[in-house]
Amino acid sequence: MNSRRKYIVISAGILVLLFLAAGSYQGMRRYHFAKKNFESLNGKEHAYYIYPDTPRDSVFAWVRRDYKVLSEHAFARDLKRMPFEQPKPGFYRFPTEMGNRLLFHRLRNGEQTPVKISFLYTIRTNEQLAARLAKQLLTDSASIATLLNDDAYMAQYGMNKETARCLFMPDTYEVYWTITAEQLIARMEKEYKRFWNETRLKQAKAIGLTPQEVYTLASIVTSETTNAKEYPIIAGLYLNRMRIGMHLQACPTAVYASGNFNARRVTHAMTATNSPYNTYKNLGLPPGPIRVTQAEVIDSTLHATKSKYLYMCANPDFSGTHIFSESYAKHAAAGRQYHRELNKRKIRK
Repeated sequence: MNSRRKYIVISAGILVLLFLAAGSYQGMRRYHFAKKNFESLNGKEHAYYIYPDTPRDSVFAWVRRDYKVLSEHAFARDLKRMPFEQPKPGFYRFPTEMGNRLLFHRLRNGEQTPVKISFLYTIRTNEQLAARLAKQLLTDSASIATLLNDDAYMAQYGMNKETARCLFMPDTYEVYWTITAEQLIARMEKEYKRFWNETRLKQAKAIGLTPQEVYTLASIVTSETTNAKEYPIIAGLYLNRMRIGMHLQACPTAVYASGNFNARRVTHAMTATNSPYNTYKNLGLPPGPIRVTQAEVIDSTLHATKSKYLYMCANPDFSGTHIFSESYAKHAAAGRQYHRELNKRKIRK
């Protein structure tokens, strides 16, 4: 082989090698950028809450704590391609393996992972509700409580500070961690409208109540018992009282009015409390619910049992059930039995 031909063969070989090397390099660049440059150290996904003004390098330090970086060079190179100085606040969940693009893109553009929020039917006040929500979100409880207690603000949703809790029904909802108090209330209104469909609105009208009044009555019902079979019976009893213009005389409203939510015994002082929530002193329903209320109880209230019951007394066997009566005489007898048992068990308050 002459020298010229040998030169051509060698040159061609070098070009092929350079081409292959370039292709391999470009392939690895794409691999680290789009597919994998981070590998979870424990094989699990990792999530981070990023507060406003959290330094970018702090976030990267958290990620490095949980992930192995396959190529520091690729990390630095791709960060120059997708530069950002400040990560967007939010909650972010990352997979077990990811490329630089996914990490940078989410943090730069604020592509959050939704969080799940929930609240229980044990919540009594706007302040308790706000505190529960704030524990699960970036927003503070004061921001939520301020809006819930603002009649002018809640008017746009057909509510006031007393009925604001009607927008909230115990369930689990997905929202972004950075949702504002305003956005949260607007979201709850959408859930409220979804629940109060045409069928339920007709059912409420049939028993002569607005949706807020149904919710309020249901909040009394769920405060009276945890026995689901009794929900519609108790609702029907209170509707009977309302129809004849009788005071509801609902013990849970007297407890709510007193502010002693943990009371086990209703006292004369409680039933004498001056409060619009005390149905021993005021006719009709209180101005708003006395607790956050479940959909199950609302539906039971909409399907209230038709009966002649006007009275109810806690069962003296402390089974959580009630003795229902049509006459006051029978009710008084049941009441004496119950109070004797309270005294026997030394339950004073």
